[in-house]
Amino acid sequence: MKNLFIRLFVTLLCMTAAGTTNAQQADYSHFYKDTPVKLAQPALPAIPSLTVSITDFGGKGDGQTLNSAAIEKAIAHLSAQGGGCLRFPAGIWLTGPIALKSNIRLHLDRQAILYFSPDKSLYVVPEGKSSRVYPGIRADKAHDIAITGEGIIDGNGAQWRPVKRSKVSDVEWKGFKEMGGVEKQDGSLWYPWQMKSGYKDIAATPETQEKMRNDVIRMTNCRRIMIKGVTVQNSPKFHVHPLNCTDVVIDSVTVRCPWNAQNGDAIDLSDCHRCIIVNSTVDAGDDGLCMKSGPGKPSNIVNGCQDILIQGNTVYHAHGGFVIGSESVSGLDRIVVRHCRFAGTDTGLRFKSGIGRGGKTSDIYISDIMMTDIKDEAVIFQCDYVNRPAGSSGEKEAQAETEIPEFADIHISNVVCRTADRAVSAHGISGHRCVYGITIDSCTFSDMRHDNDIDAATTEIIIRP
Repeated sequence: MKNLFIRLFVTLLCMTAAGTTNAQQADYSHFYKDTPVKLAQPALPAIPSLTVSITDFGGKGDGQTLNSAAIEKAIAHLSAQGGGCLRFPAGIWLTGPIALKSNIRLHLDRQAILYFSPDKSLYVVPEGKSSRVYPGIRADKAHDIAITGEGIIDGNGAQWRPVKRSKVSDVEWKGFKEMGGVEKQDGSLWYPWQMKSGYKDIAATPETQEKMRNDVIRMTNCRRIMIKGVTVQNSPKFHVHPLNCTDVVIDSVTVRCPWNAQNGDAIDLSDCHRCIIVNSTVDAGDDGLCMKSGPGKPSNIVNGCQDILIQGNTVYHAHGGFVIGSESVSGLDRIVVRHCRFAGTDTGLRFKSGIGRGGKTSDIYISDIMMTDIKDEAVIFQCDYVNRPAGSSGEKEAQAETEIPEFADIHISNVVCRTADRAVSAHGISGHRCVYGITIDSCTFSDMRHDNDIDAATTEIIIRP
């Protein structure tokens, strides 16, 4: 009788966290009131309420037992029943990569930590299929999937990321060297190579292995996704990364990693439609809340970014609080960002792209943003962005003048910024119309160290008091 009561309680707990079969307890319609442009709202995932625990399949949360097989078995069991919730109770659940299927939800109790193994060989994709490794949690062409709860998902990224000497203290540098690894470029760059943990490397060189690192959560060509309540931290690369997906809800998620984590983007939406990011907190090593759009492919269920609402979020450290780019090839349309706080980001609102990466934006509305202690610009438009991976020379490669950035129809209002290097910086590309139709209204910028840096010859920006 006692065990029956516990099982019923757990089932109710999971149902409450992300909904019953129709997932309709979470109603996001109130966020869409009075938007400056009409946005299509995301459909919510419908996941059966059947619940099992990872312990039912031999899982052990002792921090040393590898739970990959138990997780795979549990997901297969739920999938055979039409879907349901896989619960992780209190414990440290060591695992390799996890493949989600349709109609599956992972639920992490508050005291649960899903910890990805430092054994890189577990993540290797079968030869010929990818030059990168499997993400921590992945789904491909799935639907109705969710990750919920108050637990932690840890990507163990220090085992993957290179470290620049200039970005760490002497004490931190010593700590990295004590892990093993190898120094390159006259001691200015450290790679996690031949680590003292004893796990084998998976590439011929540290530079090649660095290019293989992947995201903690990556969903590709999926429909109806919910990520709610969890903390995602310490990624090898990006943390939360839906790609070519529709109907995405990211609610009350915390993303954190070291401020100097190479490519440590927090939440990236790449070519996604009908998405909402609300009540989330970011403290990351690269871009905070980032929208990207790459070259379109007929095999993708969607291309470009459309109908995205970002509201009520807080960003601490990040290269940019809200970012568009650097890829914008397939376009970004109907994006509303409002009522967010950026405290200590490098830049506040960052629009970055370059020749070969650019596309057009339209109907972008940003309002009621509070910023403090911004290291560089509160608002920046950059059209000469070049990606410089760790160890690169930094030299620009010659580009054919195609896929030109076109930042247009962007409206910024009611921004209050206290302390930054400058309020606005904007530079286009000579001979091209790259930055136009930009309005900045009713904004207050105080304690700026330098005046605005706006190239009137290549940009068209209207600033009204």
